[in-house]
Amino acid sequence: METLANTKPHRIGFVSTRLAGTDGVSLETEKWARVLTYLNCECFYFAGESDWPEECSYTVEEAHFNHPEIQALNADLFDNYQRSSKTSGEVQKIRFYLKEHLYQFVRKFDIELLIIENALSIPMNIPLGLALTELIAETNLPTIAHHHDFAWERQRFKVSAAVDYQWGAFPPMLPSVQHVVINSYAARQLALRTGISSILIPNVMDFDNPPPEPDEYAKDLRDELGINLDEYLLLQPTRVVPRKRIERAVELARRLERPSALLISHASGDEGTAYEAYLQEYAELMGVKVIFAAGRIEYHRGETHDGQKIYSLRDVYQQANLVTYPSTVEGFGNAFLEAIYYRRPVVISTYEIYRRDIQPKGFRVIEFGDFITEDTVLEAREVLSDPALAVEMSEINYELGRRHYSDRILESQLSTLLHACLGFKIEHS
Repeated sequence: METLANTKPHRIGFVSTRLAGTDGVSLETEKWARVLTYLNCECFYFAGESDWPEECSYTVEEAHFNHPEIQALNADLFDNYQRSSKTSGEVQKIRFYLKEHLYQFVRKFDIELLIIENALSIPMNIPLGLALTELIAETNLPTIAHHHDFAWERQRFKVSAAVDYQWGAFPPMLPSVQHVVINSYAARQLALRTGISSILIPNVMDFDNPPPEPDEYAKDLRDELGINLDEYLLLQPTRVVPRKRIERAVELARRLERPSALLISHASGDEGTAYEAYLQEYAELMGVKVIFAAGRIEYHRGETHDGQKIYSLRDVYQQANLVTYPSTVEGFGNAFLEAIYYRRPVVISTYEIYRRDIQPKGFRVIEFGDFITEDTVLEAREVLSDPALAVEMSEINYELGRRHYSDRILESQLSTLLHACLGFKIEHS
């Protein structure tokens, strides 16, 4: 049996529609890549958009869910039970084109194992999913399909003229594919709906290495983003999509009756801008200061095209007084773990996966159900006015995070997966 001590690095190929920005899939990919690198692997990246260095990336624009041709296909494939012959032809044309590029990616980087990040889970780019399924079927290449969410969890995929594609590729049932889900409910639903068994690996943070203390770089963050020094900073660290239920955070800010600003860190993403327009109007009606800061906040620091600072997620978390997380549906809760990692108090709705997988572990947070109650408001006020209480809650949560959701957990589970897929074991010095 091979060991890490005497082998050359194994070559891993990540594939997704997008591996860029601050969405959950891109962030979890970075964490997996970090752990895999520690486990003697070299990682390479295929996507429609990539933040990874050019020397290890292979980008094809048609792989992105936002590519005009993919969006045109989706317009005919969803919200309808019948698709046109032209659409079927276009699907096959792009599928073939993407498959050729996937073959080139595998050959160029001598890929031994594919890790598919959500591209075989949710049909945002059907030609890419079909191309991947055919590639895997034709090569029997060892593959980990990392599922963050499925089509049956999203309302917009309920009506579909692509059922044949969905059953074949989202996800595919192939012998060389190991399926990984991020919550126990997804594991049960995947087995119930498809007969596919899976491995549960939750999202993680590097709790064994606490974040560095705030530095000079972000001292001007409040001033740059228009937040007064006497205002509480409420952070909504999610994309602007309806299932995030951000209007609940706006309502909380209004009912706190304290000077505050609600900062939304991410962009609208893949579900249009109508919800963002609604939130802007709703905030104005409620008299709440809301800052849409997607252009100024990324995972890493940087600079905009016109020379303005780009702040990291770490910067904004460390200056937040309270994190709001009122989602109605989440695959797991990446933003929840981030808030715990950066030791911020959290107001959270008890969405299903939180109730099933996270709540039983005993985190100290401010919870609410379908709506903001007076108790929710009172607890939030108490945490804002009592820094010692906020610290106490945050320290308890950090230790629970370290116990249940650290990189060590991911390392153990990935090493088992690598053993199953590639046949080597790990020996640490």
